[in-house]
Amino acid sequence: MDKLAIYQEQLAGRSAEEILRWALQEFGREEVSLATSFGIEDQVLTYYLSQIDAKAQIFTLDTGRNFQETYEVMQTTMDTYGIHFDVYAPEAAAIAEMVSSKGPNLFYNSIEDRKHCCDVRKLRPLAQALSKVQAWITGLRGEQSITRLGTKEIEWDAMHGIYKINPLCSWSEAQTWEFAKENKIPYNKLHDQGFPSIGCQPCTRAIKEGEGVRDGRWWWEKPESKECGLHKR
Repeated sequence: MDKLAIYQEQLAGRSAEEILRWALQEFGREEVSLATSFGIEDQVLTYYLSQIDAKAQIFTLDTGRNFQETYEVMQTTMDTYGIHFDVYAPEAAAIAEMVSSKGPNLFYNSIEDRKHCCDVRKLRPLAQALSKVQAWITGLRGEQSITRLGTKEIEWDAMHGIYKINPLCSWSEAQTWEFAKENKIPYNKLHDQGFPSIGCQPCTRAIKEGEGVRDGRWWWEKPESKECGLHKR
């Protein structure tokens, strides 16, 4: 049995808190980091980590197109838990070249152009962040979309050559919100305005009645393409 299979067997069915404690013990504080975009799932994990180890690593990608509400919850979270976030941003030269050649709203032109924007603003900064660790933690839940079905507690991220840990993979949306409210966890106020999933402002809208959690992301595309590449499986 390879190491991934052993890890999956060890973590199957364990609680989110147990998985986080295991990750910090197995890889060490300096070799594992939580990626947050300040959605409710990431806020739950940030809360857990702040209670387990206030110096645990948490990073975020500042794409330059975030909602103001996202920055507000970032500040509130820092103030509430006395923690800091490592911030990774795209290279100014790459942004300038992209916008100069294809315009500021290229993502509406085609899937290829949208993915190019995601690559510059998200994937390259992510690669920089993940080059420093052996494992990263995400707030992925299996029920969020068809692209996330079957998500396990721990997986191998072949793109970055590290482990990917998903403590909330089996949580429901209702369970996530119940936990957040019970523990008075700060959250992005856009969630109250019909935004269950929040990314860059131009590519995110509130969902309509009957739509799924991820339907407000890149709403002009088909469901199977609605990933930026951060969680390619």
